[in-house]
Order: sequence, then structure tokens, then C-alpha cells
Amino acid sequence: MLVDTQSLFDFLMSNPSEKDCIDYFEKVAWNGQPTSPFDPTSKVYKVSNKRYQYKCKNTGKYFNIRTSTVLKGSRIEIKKWLFALLLFSSQRISSYQLAKHINVAQKSAWYVEHRLRLAFDSPAFKAKLGNVVEIDETYMGGANPNRHWNKKVPHSQGRSWKDKTPTLVMVEKGGNLIARVVPNVEQKTLVPIIRANIREGSDIHTDEWKAYNNLKKWYNHQVVNHRFKQYVNGKVSVNAAENFNSHLKRGIYGTYYQISRQHSQRYVDESAFRHNTRKYSIKERFDLALASTVGKKLTYKELTSACAD
Repeated sequence: MLVDTQSLFDFLMSNPSEKDCIDYFEKVAWNGQPTSPFDPTSKVYKVSNKRYQYKCKNTGKYFNIRTSTVLKGSRIEIKKWLFALLLFSSQRISSYQLAKHINVAQKSAWYVEHRLRLAFDSPAFKAKLGNVVEIDETYMGGANPNRHWNKKVPHSQGRSWKDKTPTLVMVEKGGNLIARVVPNVEQKTLVPIIRANIREGSDIHTDEWKAYNNLKKWYNHQVVNHRFKQYVNGKVSVNAAENFNSHLKRGIYGTYYQISRQHSQRYVDESAFRHNTRKYSIKERFDLALASTVGKKLTYKELTSACAD
């Protein structure tokens, strides 16, 4: 049992065997009561099958803890999966580093990380934001002046998304954060996302970008004008959102170096999860991520269907 875990050492000491890890996974995922992924209302029997531990009475199908989670189809030991999730949920780690930690091929570690990122899109942080919310956009893809001469993109300064991946970040003051990768930062794109994730009547802080101009219809909208070097206007600022943006980009450039637009949302979810669990204990964060692996899947074919990083 994972009790008062404060470090990876505690995890290894409290879960010395593969069976210990399976038992703990089942307890977190199913609340101690095995549940059929084929029919949640069905009675479940325990069996002695070498590959599967349970049988669904209503469907007659066999299953185990992997069947209904992101681990489905994997041959990597569950102990390694749990060790990877505990490490990965607390810090950024490249697939090359993870491969060494759990003794698998780099290609396998890369696949493990992408599947675990699905757990960071947790239902626990789906509630709408309210009270005071800061909104800002950030652009992932590297600064044009830093590129080699033959890779520079003309007219890509400022808020251009021609060669970058824009992300909309919404942060409740003292609370949670929601971040969404968007195709562009036009009003018709941003406003529906803002309205879907922030309660009407809330105080909204943004910069002077024109896409935010009509937010006053639904919110108490206040602005800081970055164009004129104004970064605080009384109690109005977007500093918390910009702080997250800075950590997001530094983490990507410093650990992953580059990411493809195809997978950007999962990397953003990874950073948002750590922000939203910043006050959690190691065990609380781990349990939340582990429970969020249920009902999700990502096949290798889906992952590699386009150029992937």
C-alpha cells in the first residue's frame, strides 16, 4: 500500500512486488471493487487465468486492470508504469531519461509518456472558473530571430500563428487553471472557449488584444495595456497567466526541445496538471493521476499517424 509517500524511495519500499502495485492500482481505479469495463453493472468473478484476473458475468468477457486504462495492451510491468507515473506527475522528464529509469527502450518510454499524459486531463479540473480570472495567450514554436536563416518565417512577429502553436490560458486567482491549444487567436475562436470555461459575471483581466473587446457583454472586463508598457493597472494584471506561460515554454524547450502541433494539447495538460496540484501531497497527486487513467486509450497507430515529437 502507498502510505504517506514523500519520495520515490517510499514508493519502492511500500510496493516491492508486481502484485502490490496491481492491488494498489485496483484499489484506486475501482475503489476496491473490481468493475467490468464491458458492463459496469455486471457482477464480476475472480478467475485464475494467467493473463486476466476477472470475468464479467453479463458479457462473459475476461479483463484485468489494464483493460480499462491507458495501460491496455502494454507488456511493460505495472510496477514500472506506476513508478513512471509517480515520477512524471511531479516533474518533467524526457523519454530518454525515463527509459533509463525504468529500463525500457527509448521508443517505449516515449509511448509510455504520451499515454500517461492522458491522465493529466483530469475530470477534477473541469469545473468552470470564476471570481477573478486572468486570460492570456502564449505561442509555442521558438522565436523567429533565433532560427537559422533558411528556417525563418517572414511576417511572423507578434501574435502570428503561421509558424507557432497558440495556447489560451485562463487562471483563476488563487485557484485552478485551464489551458487550451487553439488554431488561432481570433475573436471567433477565443470567445466561445472563454464562455465555456468561465462563469458569467466574473471579473476578467486581459491585455489589450482586440479579440477580447466584446467580453464586457458577459463579464466585468478590465484591461492592462502592454502596448504602452502597462503591466499592472490597480489590482488588474495578467501576471499569473504569464507566469504559467513562461514555465510552460521553458519546460518544453529545456526538456523536450521541440513538440509537434499534433501533440501540443497533451504537453499543455501536463503542465496544467502540475499547476493545479501544486498544493497536493505526492500521494494525492499520484492517486488523482492514477484514477484518471481509467477509460482512456491511445494506440501507437493513433500516436504516430502524423509526424510526432
